[in-house]
Amino acid sequence: MAKNSIELVLAQENTQPSGPSPWFFVPTLYFAEGVPYIIINYVSVVFYKKLGVDNAQVAFWTSFLYLPWVIKMMWGPLVDIYSTKRNWILSTQFAMMCCLSCLACSLQLPSFFLISLAVLAIAAFISATQDIVIDGFYMLTLTQEAQAFFVGVRSTFYRIATIFGSGVLVFLAGQLEVSLKDVSLSWTITIGVAASVFAVVFVFHWFILPFPSSDSKKALDKPVKTLYLEVIKTYFSQERIGVILVFILSYRLGEAMLVKLTSPFLLDKTELGGLGLSTSEVGLIYGIVGAIALATGGI
Repeated sequence: MAKNSIELVLAQENTQPSGPSPWFFVPTLYFAEGVPYIIINYVSVVFYKKLGVDNAQVAFWTSFLYLPWVIKMMWGPLVDIYSTKRNWILSTQFAMMCCLSCLACSLQLPSFFLISLAVLAIAAFISATQDIVIDGFYMLTLTQEAQAFFVGVRSTFYRIATIFGSGVLVFLAGQLEVSLKDVSLSWTITIGVAASVFAVVFVFHWFILPFPSSDSKKALDKPVKTLYLEVIKTYFSQERIGVILVFILSYRLGEAMLVKLTSPFLLDKTELGGLGLSTSEVGLIYGIVGAIALATGGI
């Protein structure tokens, strides 16, 4: 059965315009999609905690960083109107590399909290936009049969990105904290590593991403404003849209509230009600073992 599925995908690939196999770019695209999300929404909580920011401040301000992923549908139509999805992917990945580099440098500044938070907010909008264009590019480049086949590949490499971000990077920062005896420098180096990874991903995709014929700049028969308003009107005129929006906004509310305080709980000293784990232990237990257990449970 598995052999027949692979043969079907290979046959479908042969019907695509000439270019690299999806095996060359689907895994790296979804790895690149997952890494910024984890750094912005999870790793930021860990390094702010280790840099001495109060739990309440960390939970309050980093919670706003989820917002771009909640409302990304509001500028999704504009992404389809302007330029191609391939160009959008390269642009957002280059911008993300720059944001991570700025974030790494900002941790060395006296006012690191406000500056780094502003950089993370910009990075969140860039990452949410990247999510839009990667999913669109995936559908334009692969046939429906190949899309179905690569669903598992997408999920696997997104999960690998989660392990890399919340596990490997946090573990690395913890090891550097011990050896360098400098928390801010340790996290600057760690975020710098993430920026370097994105630089490699950007260069790789520059050369490897195909140019599907359907991925072209749209010829507009109406003004952009008119087209945008039509799309938004169509979305909000769906039957029971109120119930749909409530479901979208509340579906993972409990998990989101829990995740923001998981790291402070693990890192806080026992006399403060925490578990008193080190940064490396949090990266290993929560970021690597926990993520693998979650993936296994999902299977």
